[in-house]
Amino acid sequence: MTAADIVGETGYVLGIDRGGKAIATARAKTEAEGFTHVDFEVTELDDFLEPAAFDAVVGRFILMHQHDPAAVLRDVCRSVRPGGVVAIIESWMEVLEQALDQGLDLAAGLHGKLADVPQLTEAAARNGRRLFDVRHPSQTFAVGDGEKRPGKRLLTVGTDCSCGKMYTSLALDREMRARGMNADFRATGQSGILIVGDGVSVDAVVADFISGATEWLSPANDPDHWDVIEGQGSLFHASFAGVSMGLLHGAQPDALVMCHEPTRSHMRGLPDYGLPDLQLCIDTNLTAARLTNPDVRCIGVAVNTSLMDADAARRYVGETEKELGLPVVDPVRHGVAPLVDQLI
Repeated sequence: MTAADIVGETGYVLGIDRGGKAIATARAKTEAEGFTHVDFEVTELDDFLEPAAFDAVVGRFILMHQHDPAAVLRDVCRSVRPGGVVAIIESWMEVLEQALDQGLDLAAGLHGKLADVPQLTEAAARNGRRLFDVRHPSQTFAVGDGEKRPGKRLLTVGTDCSCGKMYTSLALDREMRARGMNADFRATGQSGILIVGDGVSVDAVVADFISGATEWLSPANDPDHWDVIEGQGSLFHASFAGVSMGLLHGAQPDALVMCHEPTRSHMRGLPDYGLPDLQLCIDTNLTAARLTNPDVRCIGVAVNTSLMDADAARRYVGETEKELGLPVVDPVRHGVAPLVDQLI
């Protein structure tokens, strides 16, 4: 469904799997959400691929199940049109080395670097290929100075980590552009960088320079220009709050969108920490953001209701809107138009 939303109704998404049960489940979910440009097929990957048939191929834990993963990866690359994208998540070092031997470059978004693995650096060198550690900045940054700069900025923040900040930011950027607004998505994590090809993974920046890196990422701009800055972590997450604070100060946001996954019983990875109250989380983020922009405001809430059925999601959105007095949407189910309306 994420791919379907990214390509839009003028695009087309085809999902394949060797198992009919998995396909039936996926088809039921997309039909329930009203996607009409998604199709599925029960097939083996190596029986399916056609040359230059797709703009992107995305998969997870695929090659480890293939008899000849290098050959399959080669065929996958041939199935993508020139300039397209192949993104396959695997865990086998042998497969990565084979990919280099087949003439492919490698890109990774982990804290551990490809460049620190001798097996891969040697394979890259002998094949004349490149290793891209996209999480690690290739430049240094100054410390933040908090100096007010022209242009407008929106930052997504969260009650927890991994609750929809990147997707919400991408959806906002797309909606703003569709309305003719002058906007750019600014990636602050490795996945966002892989999607748009640029950005800074701020959780790999030395702590003293996080706000400065964010200032660099969203520089002075035209008065009507919006930077939509991807948020990270949560001020209430004991593991990642430092990154969240650096982003808040460096972004100098004019607008915040709070992201929330309402079915969680505790912070991700921290079973002894419950989720914060939404209003408290909004107020705390606003207080922190006012250090560099006293005029910041929260324009709404983006909720991830993927674990709720449609009726439960509708009730939750309505009740939360009434409680907070702010627009509340699920960006996947409902889109983000009510949030963008707050910026006009």
